[in-house]
Amino acid sequence: MITAIVRFKLPATIDAAKAAELFQGSAPKYQGLAGLVRKYYLFDPETRTGGGCYLWESREAAERVYTSEWRNMIAERYGAAPEISYFQTPVVVDNTLGKTILDAAE
Repeated sequence: MITAIVRFKLPATIDAAKAAELFQGSAPKYQGLAGLVRKYYLFDPETRTGGGCYLWESREAAERVYTSEWRNMIAERYGAAPEISYFQTPVVVDNTLGKTILDAAE
């Protein structure tokens, strides 16, 4: 599995409530998305940073979504282009399922 951290600067006019509203508006686009295991929306009021933490089945699945069109949509919606960092995810502890996935990188 692959974890992608997406970050982008937010304008000063977006507070936690507005960020949550924007995030909720985009959530349906990610439901049932091929290759996406889980997504967390991120907001840091101190650094004016928004973003997401995505758990993907593979980097290829992530890259199918992070197209130039997707990057432009993020820039238009939030006011800044996204930065994306990828990490191999060899172990996942899932307390909801009550298990640890040791072969997550395969």
